[in-house]
Amino acid sequence: MNNPYAQYTTNKIATASPAELTLMLYEGAIKFGNIAIMAIEQNDVEKAHVNIKKVQRIINEFRVTLDHKYPVAEHFDSIYTYLLRRLFEANMNKDKAIMEEVVEHLRSMRDTWKEVMKRTVHPQIY
Repeated sequence: MNNPYAQYTTNKIATASPAELTLMLYEGAIKFGNIAIMAIEQNDVEKAHVNIKKVQRIINEFRVTLDHKYPVAEHFDSIYTYLLRRLFEANMNKDKAIMEEVVEHLRSMRDTWKEVMKRTVHPQIY
């Protein structure tokens, strides 16, 4: 029997625009970061590690898809490099504070991305 939620998620991803996919990746990174924070609080080393690695994979995906013909790409690359370094530190030490910092940066970036999406879809409103 098919899982309706899994089918919904697959359809949502398949029909999403590149901007919506980027937003989904930010949301996923935040979700996995929060799971890692909870795992660290519960001393669940393996769960923390698995979820930190998921965040790292998402940020790596952001890095490899940067279009370096735009000057802003260098700025984003620096941010992503910083976040990857902090994630490595958080994973090595199972440091909740570092994970909270990373998740806060991701939330800020996600919120900025949402604003960009709004202004791109309905520029006449702004």
